[in-house]
Amino acid sequence: MQSSSNWGIIATWRMAYEGISESAQMLAEDQDSTRAALHAVTRVEDYPYYKSVGYGGLPNECGEVELDAAFMNGDTLAVGALAGVKDLANPVLVAEALSRERFNSFMVGEGAREWALRQGFEEKPMLTERAQQHYVKRRRETIDRGLSPYAGHDTVGVIALDQQRKMSVATSTSGLFMKRPGRVGDSPVSGSGFYADSHIGAATATGLGEDLMKGCISYEIVRRMGDGLSAQQAADSAVWDLEQRLLERYGRAGDLSLVCMNNRGEFGVATNIDNFSFSVATATHPSTIYLAWREGKRTHYREADQEWLDAYQDRITAVVS
Repeated sequence: MQSSSNWGIIATWRMAYEGISESAQMLAEDQDSTRAALHAVTRVEDYPYYKSVGYGGLPNECGEVELDAAFMNGDTLAVGALAGVKDLANPVLVAEALSRERFNSFMVGEGAREWALRQGFEEKPMLTERAQQHYVKRRRETIDRGLSPYAGHDTVGVIALDQQRKMSVATSTSGLFMKRPGRVGDSPVSGSGFYADSHIGAATATGLGEDLMKGCISYEIVRRMGDGLSAQQAADSAVWDLEQRLLERYGRAGDLSLVCMNNRGEFGVATNIDNFSFSVATATHPSTIYLAWREGKRTHYREADQEWLDAYQDRITAVVS
């Protein structure tokens, strides 16, 4: 592909901001989209105060942290993914390594963990004291009272476009808080949690995986961009259509939020919740955190103000009681 001055990076949630800001500099220096996407995700995986990803991620109903991650190369369409793995640092790096395997590129559980360790990836206890405190508190408030414990499902998904017009997408999550052991959501599933095609664009999802998977939503957004819709039109129309089908035929619809970018660096976002945050930077757009919401069939967003940012930091670092 020919070199271009266009580049871009977009990610779900405010938690990706520091990573995408650093990765934006990498892309501006003409580094590869794979390196940029992986760097942004590992920054989130390593930060213990983000409760839904990597180290410090919240555990399943048995108190164990099970991690899912994926990577896709938009040039080759190669996919690597792993699910339900325990005590592995930076599972997204393992996913990228699996994408370079011709066979066995999606692995789960102990088999995935053993393969990763044989390849030299780092073994690391991922349950922090703080996450354990959250677990005890949630059990006390829900299961011990006979209530549903399910809440918290914020995947980090990152799309990167480099100056060679190569696109990459990467995801990482600890999944639904208090999930049953072995539960897997959309995040490591190609076409649902993520999809990338350098000839068109890429998308990545966060929300209730059980519902996002019902629409293969990331692939659908990329397909609509390929049919000529703008990134924003593709995101809005696909999320609206999926939600309406779920309500009409399944009777309910959970949280559905996505970000996307086409191969020209134009981005889009769609959500059915209030205050969905995302982080984005392009060659012409400085690193920014936005808050998105939907009115009718359209998603709107505004830059996060300092009051919101301060409240966010106070909330994620607050003492667990």
